[in-house]
Amino acid sequence: MLAGMFLSKFSQDGLQHLGFTSFGEAYNAIGYALGGRPASIKNYMQEFDPLFPNNRKGWHKREVRAHCRDAFERFGHLSLFDFSRLLSPLLLPPVMPLPEGMDELAAIDESNFENDSFSRRLITGAAAEGFFESSFPKLSEFNEHALTNVTRYGCGFDFRLQPVDSRPFLAVEVKGIAGAGGDVMMTSKEHQVAEYLQDRYYLCVVRNFNERPVLSLFQNPLVQGLEFTRRERQQISETWHARVPA
Repeated sequence: MLAGMFLSKFSQDGLQHLGFTSFGEAYNAIGYALGGRPASIKNYMQEFDPLFPNNRKGWHKREVRAHCRDAFERFGHLSLFDFSRLLSPLLLPPVMPLPEGMDELAAIDESNFENDSFSRRLITGAAAEGFFESSFPKLSEFNEHALTNVTRYGCGFDFRLQPVDSRPFLAVEVKGIAGAGGDVMMTSKEHQVAEYLQDRYYLCVVRNFNERPVLSLFQNPLVQGLEFTRRERQQISETWHARVPA
C-alpha cells in the first residue's frame, strides 16, 4: 500500500529516485521485493491517484477504502526523501550474524563488502530474490532441498539450500537485470565464496523486469557459463573535523 502511494504521489520523480525506467518495471520489482504480486502495487497506486495532483484519474469513480484513507492522512504529506526512507527498511533488511551450520564461511574476508544504493539494490537484490523464492518449487535442479533465505546474514549469497540427506548445503546468489540481458556484478565477498564453494555455488540471474521476469541458473559461475572481469573502484568519502580546545 505504501509503495503504491509513493508511486502515485511522486510519479516520474519517484520512478527516477528508485532507478526505474517505467511503471511496469516498478510494479514487478517492488511487488517481488515485498513478496507480493506486481498487480497489487499498480492497484494501490490507482486507488491513491484521485488523492494526488497527477495526470492520472485512477479509481476516481469509487470511494477510497478506509484503510487507504487512513494511510494517506498519516503518510501522504511526506517528502520524496522521507517517504523513500520509510520504504527502505521494508525492502532492505539489516545484515545479521551467520546462522548455524555455515561456520566454514566465517574466515572469508568481509572488508570489501559493498553496500549498493537503495534503488540499485532494490532491482538487483530484493526483487530478484523474491522472484527466485516464488519460483523455487518449480526448479528441478533443487528437488529435495529445503530453502532458507540468508540475505540478511551478508554471507556472500542469498539462499542456502539444504538437502534432505547429509550432503553439504548449496548456495544461490541472485542478481536482477531490468532488460532481457545486461551486466551482473559480484562483490568481492560473493566472488570469494563462489571460489570456495565451487560446484556448490549457483548464480541465479533474473532478467526482464521491464516486462515478464525469467531466470537463468549458472552452477560454479566463475568456471562455466559466464566470463567475469575484475574492476577496481575507489570510493571517496567526506568527513568533518573539529578541534576541541584543551
